[in-house]
Amino acid sequence: MASIRLVKKEITSYANEQTSGEVDPEILQLEKEIENLRSEMAQPPTLEMLSEIFGLTSFERKVLLLCAGVELDSAFRIIHSVEHGKDDILNPNFAMALTAFKDAHWSSLSPDRPLRYWQLIDLADKSALTKSPLFINERILHFLTGIEHTDESLIGLLEPVTSEKDLVSSHLSISDEIVKTISFSVSKSELPLIFIKGDEISDKISLISHICRGLNQRLYRLRASLIPENPKELDKLVKIWNRESALSSAALLLDCNDVDKTYTAQIQSINIFCEKLSGLTFVSGRKWMPNPNRQLLIYEVEKPSSEEQFSLWKNLLNSHANGLGKSLENVVTQFSLSTDAIEKASHEVTLMIDSSSEKNQHSDVVNSIKQVCCRQSRPELEELSQRIVPLATWDDLILPETQKNILREIAMHVRQRNKVYNDWGFAAKVSRGLGISALFTGDSGTGKTMASEVLANKLNLDLYRIDLSQVVNKYIGETEKNIKKIFDAADSGGAILLFDEADALFGKRSEVKDSHDRFANIEVSYLLQRMEAYRGLAVLTTNLKTSLDKAFLRRIRFIVQFPFPDAEQRKEIWKRVFPGKTPTNNLDTYKLSKLNITGGNIRNIAMNAAFIAADCNEPVQMEHIRLAAKTEYAKLEKPMSTSESGTW
Repeated sequence: MASIRLVKKEITSYANEQTSGEVDPEILQLEKEIENLRSEMAQPPTLEMLSEIFGLTSFERKVLLLCAGVELDSAFRIIHSVEHGKDDILNPNFAMALTAFKDAHWSSLSPDRPLRYWQLIDLADKSALTKSPLFINERILHFLTGIEHTDESLIGLLEPVTSEKDLVSSHLSISDEIVKTISFSVSKSELPLIFIKGDEISDKISLISHICRGLNQRLYRLRASLIPENPKELDKLVKIWNRESALSSAALLLDCNDVDKTYTAQIQSINIFCEKLSGLTFVSGRKWMPNPNRQLLIYEVEKPSSEEQFSLWKNLLNSHANGLGKSLENVVTQFSLSTDAIEKASHEVTLMIDSSSEKNQHSDVVNSIKQVCCRQSRPELEELSQRIVPLATWDDLILPETQKNILREIAMHVRQRNKVYNDWGFAAKVSRGLGISALFTGDSGTGKTMASEVLANKLNLDLYRIDLSQVVNKYIGETEKNIKKIFDAADSGGAILLFDEADALFGKRSEVKDSHDRFANIEVSYLLQRMEAYRGLAVLTTNLKTSLDKAFLRRIRFIVQFPFPDAEQRKEIWKRVFPGKTPTNNLDTYKLSKLNITGGNIRNIAMNAAFIAADCNEPVQMEHIRLAAKTEYAKLEKPMSTSESGTW
């Protein structure tokens, strides 16, 4: 305010100085007062800070003070006409400033000079450069008065980030490295663009927030989709953000996690935006990264290591983790979660346990953890696949002992992978092929899906069925994109993935005659590559094993052939197909076993027979099954021979 009084006095004294040639003693007194005030202040005055940030000359600072004086001093008067000595309340303009101030220079009016380039002042009428009224920008006025707030034009575009979570040691080391790089770059006046790569958005935000807290920088997030494509709007946004960054010591997190790299116009706008940013800028993305014409440093943030996840679970569960030991290690092996996900899951598990009236055993705590972890991964997976609630058990599965033994071996591999891979060191020795993959082959209805259910039930895992015929896309590259979405969504949950109708993809494997054949083979290779790297169990089902390439079969760990059931197996299926509550009467499983069909068909007939019997208000009898069997055979377009039903 003392500076505003000085500027006001300079203008009112201008006419007198012109005639007398002497400097007004009141001006000298105000200059001395300002110097004394400056020396007494613990922090630099905002006017000095603003002048230094934007490189204002003495004249430009006076113009700014003129505009601020009109807003802050209700008694502010300026000379409207020096010749007539007329006082008036009037907005200042460049003509008056050029006339009144001795240190005036015409270049200050240029659009490239700070007053107009940084929009510190606004011209009411750009067609009348010197005569147009001048107004101080609201953001600048508030800054001068010591009030901090985000520029109004950025509200709705930016969101403040205030995460204060502690980092795991691996992320902390990345943070320290980035801080050192930033500190070195500031000393060289060459601040680079910092790209933070990784799938876990919450972990990346926590890392960037930690860096900004250490550097005393406010952090704001801008979604890349909000960057304008219009060049003028883009340039305006860049200038306003760069101004905001300088005024409030703010860093920007440009969120590119959901950028569509095929959208050329948006990609171009993002690159231009990144090139022109001058403050501390982080870019967060999964795979795609910007390609601006400036230095770009890349850091990858992965999920916490197994040891770090184990420590997080143990610390967050507190006393509930006592005695869990290996059980908790198995949870970490099965569910690979981000720091944020573990914190949320731990909180939910603690609430479940504390609210329970019964005393919880260790197995109850582990089951609660698994339930919560499964629920966390479900939303994304259920958009891409069908979740099957596993109800079938080993007793429901009628298969030769050889096949059952292989299935038990699969379950054993899933259960013991932590011990073999981590404790016994196989993961450190072999980097590829650690995923547990299986191929189930056989006719429809022979039990392939039920076997997957049994495994999911036994292992207490979610089961998701993915129809590959829906995933495979005629457009080149789209199939890989769909497969990637599925595995990315499933990776943290350790679910069993059941890829049904694998023939839709593997059947396209052929001799390379054109580009489509080549891309079809790439899609198959990509699926197998993701299966080999997947932390959980991935199962492919097919009716035609002979159509599969032997080179691909070698990359699958287990192959289970589901044979067409013989009479004895069909008899066992008939014995178990009806639930215990279903009323039956005089069912002859020996005669029923003569029906030459698969277990899937048997289940269809049993359910249809139950509906027929219920409608007749009778228990299920052979006649009801005969009627249901006729319907099923008609559906199969297959005649029912006398050898199958003649003895009924």
